[in-house]
Amino acid sequence: MGVPYTGTLVRTGQERATLVRRTYGLVFISIIVTALGVAFGFTQPALMQAVARHPIITMLAMFAPLFMAMQARRSFPKNIILTLIFTFIEGIWIAPFLFMAERSSPGIVGQAGMLTLSTFGVLSLYAVMSRRDFSAWGSFFIVGLWVLIATSLINMFVGSAAASVWIAGGTVLVFSGLLVFDTWRIVRSGQYGPDDYVPAAVNIYLDLLNLFLAILSLLGGRRRD
Repeated sequence: MGVPYTGTLVRTGQERATLVRRTYGLVFISIIVTALGVAFGFTQPALMQAVARHPIITMLAMFAPLFMAMQARRSFPKNIILTLIFTFIEGIWIAPFLFMAERSSPGIVGQAGMLTLSTFGVLSLYAVMSRRDFSAWGSFFIVGLWVLIATSLINMFVGSAAASVWIAGGTVLVFSGLLVFDTWRIVRSGQYGPDDYVPAAVNIYLDLLNLFLAILSLLGGRRRD
């Protein structure tokens, strides 16, 4: 979850099916493009060093196309191209972290990916099959997200390894809840229209990415312990 958006109500089952197909198709492609960005980063040590030294500049370069994609969310194919540029740069941005994690614990990235995929399947199925109203989950887990951000900033100065593991565990919990909430918004609430697949896909993508990074941090922290 990362892009607040109020869409046009889906009125028919066909519109909902179109939205779901387009959304998850874009999520799948975005994950592949992110993996390509990571692979490209791995082949460019100088680029990874620059990203590690200047993360703020990289973030600005990353979120610029995302902002433009949200402005052109219904302008095909511009919306798709800008979204994929964002996800490719995202891959470059996380490449140094994945490289260090894999070098410290070979195979850990694949394990985190499998756990993320399994979690995604279980939580998505729960959101689709459950008849509960998850509308209250959004505000609850957004508050949790801000708490995590504040705690992470404090820990940057404290440098506690134990706190980092607890923060990673809290991040898994928060983004698991947001994944359920965002999935429910797509398949149940009717808050998006059939042409609003870009903001819907970006929310699911960011949930998955943050969940993956948190699981990776959690696995790495526990192995170091």
